[in-house]
Amino acid sequence: MPTIDLNSDLGESYGAAIVGDDAAMMPLVTSANLACGAHGGDPATMAAACAAAVAHGVAIGAHPSYDDRAGFGRRDLEVEPVVLAGQLRAQVSTLRQAAEAAGGRVRYLKPHGSLYNRIVHDEHRAAVVAEVAAWAGVPLMGMPGTAAERAAAAAGIPFLAEGFADRAYRGDGSLVPRSEAGAVLHDPGLIAPRAVRLAREGVVETIEGELLPLRVRSLCVHGDTPGAVAIARAVRSALRDADVALEPLV
Repeated sequence: MPTIDLNSDLGESYGAAIVGDDAAMMPLVTSANLACGAHGGDPATMAAACAAAVAHGVAIGAHPSYDDRAGFGRRDLEVEPVVLAGQLRAQVSTLRQAAEAAGGRVRYLKPHGSLYNRIVHDEHRAAVVAEVAAWAGVPLMGMPGTAAERAAAAAGIPFLAEGFADRAYRGDGSLVPRSEAGAVLHDPGLIAPRAVRLAREGVVETIEGELLPLRVRSLCVHGDTPGAVAIARAVRSALRDADVALEPLV
């Protein structure tokens, strides 16, 4: 029986701004990428998300980003490497405190938004992120076959290859930018079979209609997508119906 991890970007609410439905998503996933206060997340949100993750046996991952709350971490910013490293370390440390207070621990690091996409091709930024993960003593999660994977190997840390059930891919393996039509998928009836195919066959259909080989160990469904709970529920059900076991990677 194949095994896959199902992760989601959660804990992104801040003050009165509610993003997604963490309480409903947490029982459906096996790993939670929790915002660390830069693009989203505040002390109360982090505490609640960590407590829920521990209660449901969900692995806690740090989901740091550029310091860009106004842009939700989705703007491509130019930040000096030493400054970026300091920002990421501070974010991971904040989440680590919340996780330990809830009786858990941070088990991996997955960058958010623009930084995640940047380390697909930017060797220098990837090295900064991997070095922060090494400093934290955790694996790095990212897209396979990219600068992120190479940086993890150079830093001597495990790499957790991830695929996206709810995002469109190009033929070169990159994600279709959110600014383009069709970049984010919303139909559970289309997303769930994609997840099963990724888990069982290691392929995904690109936006051009071709099959792209993509060997991954974790699948992501975004927590801030409209209808995210229905999507996660459909993906989880379809994977189980296809005899795919759901387990955290770390």
